[in-house]
Amino acid sequence: MPTSAAAPRTRRDRHDQHHRHESFAGRPDVMLLRSVLVYRRAWWEILSGLFEPLFYLVILGNGMGALLKEDSGPLGAGYAAFIAPGLLAASAMNGAVYDTTMGIFFKLRHARLYEALMATPLGLLDIALGEILWAALRGAAYGTVFIGVMAALGLVSSPWAIAVPAAAFVVALGFAALGLAATTCMRTWQDTQFVRLVTVPLLMFSTTFYPLSVYPGPVQAIVRATPLYQAIELMRGLVDGHAGPSLLGHLGYFAAVLALGLLVATRRLNRLLIH
Repeated sequence: MPTSAAAPRTRRDRHDQHHRHESFAGRPDVMLLRSVLVYRRAWWEILSGLFEPLFYLVILGNGMGALLKEDSGPLGAGYAAFIAPGLLAASAMNGAVYDTTMGIFFKLRHARLYEALMATPLGLLDIALGEILWAALRGAAYGTVFIGVMAALGLVSSPWAIAVPAAAFVVALGFAALGLAATTCMRTWQDTQFVRLVTVPLLMFSTTFYPLSVYPGPVQAIVRATPLYQAIELMRGLVDGHAGPSLLGHLGYFAAVLALGLLVATRRLNRLLIH
C-alpha cells in the first residue's frame, strides 16, 4: 500500500518540476547580472568582435572608395558612406551571434551551467531571456561604438542616427535569439564552425557592399528575407535620414525573429536539460 501511494506522488512531483522549469519566474536579470560579473575583467574579449567591421570600413571605404567616383554612394556621399551602415548592422550581428553560439555552447555542453541552474527557481525562459539580453547589449555596444566612428569620419547625414544604438539593440535581440536556438542543436565544437558558414555569406550578399539591384529578381526576394538585409535597411534608413514607415516593418521582422528564436530555444533546452 505505501508503495502504490508513493508512485503517484513521484509522478506528480516530476510533473510539477517540469512545469516549474518551463515557466517564467520573471528574473532574467539574474542571468544578465551573472554575465556582467563574469565579463567585467574580460572586456577585451567583448571589444575584439568590433574590429573586423571597422577594418572593412577603413580598408574598403578608403581603398576601394578611392577608385570609385566621389558620388558613388547614397546621396552622393561616397562608397564609404554606402557600406558603413551595412557594416554597422554586421557588427551588431557579430556581437550577438558569437556570444550566443561559442559562449553558450561551452556553458551548455561543458560547464553544465544550465543544469546547475535547474536547482534554482529560475525557469528556462528566464535563462534564455537573460542570455539573449546580454548578447543584445553586446551587439548594441558594438553599434554605438561604430556609429561614433562613422560620425567622426563624417559618414552620418541625419539626426535620426541618434536612434542607431536602440536599433542595434533590437537587431541584436533577433540575432541573439537565432544564435541561441541554433546552439541548442549543436553537439560538438566542430558544429560551431557552421556559424562562420552562415555569417560570412550574410555579410557578403546582404547588400553590405553593393545594392540589391545587382541581383536578378528571384535572388532579390531571397536576399530581402535574410535578417542581415533587414538590419542593414533599418540602419541605412536611420543614418541617411530615410526614416519612413518601412522601418516599422524591419522592427516587426526582428520582433517575429525574437519570438521564434525564444520558442525554439526554450523547447530545445527543455528537451536537453529536463526530459
